[in-house]
Amino acid sequence: MSWLRVGTLLAVLCLGCATFLAACASGSDGRSAKTVVVYTSVDQMYSEPILKDFEEQTGIRVQAVYDVEATKTVGLANRLLSEKERPLADVFWNGEILETLRLKDEGVLAPFESPSTEGIYPQFVDPEGYWAGIAGRARVILVNTDLLSPEEYPESIYDLLDPRWPAEQVGIAYPMFGTTSTHAAALYAYLGEDKARAFFDGLAERGVQVVDGNSVAKDLVAAGRLAFAMTDTDDACAAIKAGRPVTAVFPDQGDGGMGTLVIPNTIALVRGAPHPQEAQALIDYLLSEEVERQVVKLGWSHLPVRPLAVEPECFDVGGVASMNVQYEALFDWLEPSRSELAEIFIR
Repeated sequence: MSWLRVGTLLAVLCLGCATFLAACASGSDGRSAKTVVVYTSVDQMYSEPILKDFEEQTGIRVQAVYDVEATKTVGLANRLLSEKERPLADVFWNGEILETLRLKDEGVLAPFESPSTEGIYPQFVDPEGYWAGIAGRARVILVNTDLLSPEEYPESIYDLLDPRWPAEQVGIAYPMFGTTSTHAAALYAYLGEDKARAFFDGLAERGVQVVDGNSVAKDLVAAGRLAFAMTDTDDACAAIKAGRPVTAVFPDQGDGGMGTLVIPNTIALVRGAPHPQEAQALIDYLLSEEVERQVVKLGWSHLPVRPLAVEPECFDVGGVASMNVQYEALFDWLEPSRSELAEIFIR
């Protein structure tokens, strides 16, 4: 074989290898392989199907980092803080809002614009563009229907103070943690420090049952050990779907009532995202009506943050009034309220 023929054969082989490698770097439909990295505190059973749908629709591969139950949102937020100078994530999909606000405050997030925010109620879109919300959970009073008749159901958070119901039959989770802490900060922002402090002082002095989390409160009501307790819609819905003798009351819905706190999912762009175009595509998708409808149908959240024709499991949410509170003001009250409440409930 002549050197000319050998050289020609090598050239053909090199061209074939290059073609093969290029094909490996592309999707089966010929599109270049693209990737987006999302950190999400939304339970994997709910978030993974949505992210897989995005992959199928766009051809963009999603690398998802899910939370660990023991640390939940705080763990992912701390990870994003530790990666601030060399970010690995592109998008943060948070099942609540306060850690998103903390990341904004720490300079971890970047502003963005998305056509998918059109139609979302203004209180669920950051005016500075650092986050936007989709369907939220709400605070509810979970009632044991074996212990109370409908005319005896509480209607307001202030009914936790009412002596008509014995203190040992009324419960809340520790208000320094989780969404109960978020709710407490909202009350400080809405009512003012003096009235909010008086409310929690009243709970402590009355001796209502203070338990280790919303799921514990839910279980105690479902078991008939409490007549009613504050919890979130996701916990309440779990008890309802399990066939327990419970119902949920959205508090303070009457004329002049403060409404109930709605805690939205939040979507945010990480500053210095390694894949900015793919991040924008994922943000547009997650904020879409299609995804919000799916989140509600899956049962993770129950209250859409825009006019949306979808009926969630467990509840009739039509006309539910939410608290008129700015989330930035709520964030400002988070640490001060936690400090005060620790003085009240941890002695």
